Amino acid sequence: MAVLATVQDTLANDGSVRVARGMSLFGEHAAGWLAIGLAGAALDRPRRREWLGSAAAVAFAHGASIGVKRVVRRRRPDHPSVRVLVGTPSRLSFPSSHATSTTAAAVLYGGLLGRRARPAAAATVGLMALSRLVLGVHYPTDVATGTALGAAVAAGARRAIRRNPSTGG
Repeated sequence: MAVLATVQDTLANDGSVRVARGMSLFGEHAAGWLAIGLAGAALDRPRRREWLGSAAAVAFAHGASIGVKRVVRRRRPDHPSVRVLVGTPSRLSFPSSHATSTTAAAVLYGGLLGRRARPAAAATVGLMALSRLVLGVHYPTDVATGTALGAAVAAGARRAIRRNPSTGG
């Protein structure tokens, strides 16, 4: 709780909260990431199947995080030193679905966009994870585990997409 309160005390100003809320809205139910995957499929016709397979993997990652949440049932932070600065679709916290889907999207789409896009993709993961702390809706372990889950799903999906041309590459 102390780390979460310190992050908020240090970073939660009007500008950062506005950006964090925008990121939260973009990542809600992985909708923004799914839209990017569908746009990639529409615009990059030679790799359409790879984009669609990657978007499906982002959706799977999001669903996996929801499944883990329902099993673990960890409640969101609730302490006088932490301000909740955005609404959430549930009271469950572990793992962060935003961190999960963002990481899966960054790994998969970053691979499709090429070497020059990878630093921005990696930075986006860090910013989304940090935004969840700034908004007071996740513990640090929620975002760390979400990031790991998203990376694991993306790694498995990348192998499956490359191995099976009918689903991706």
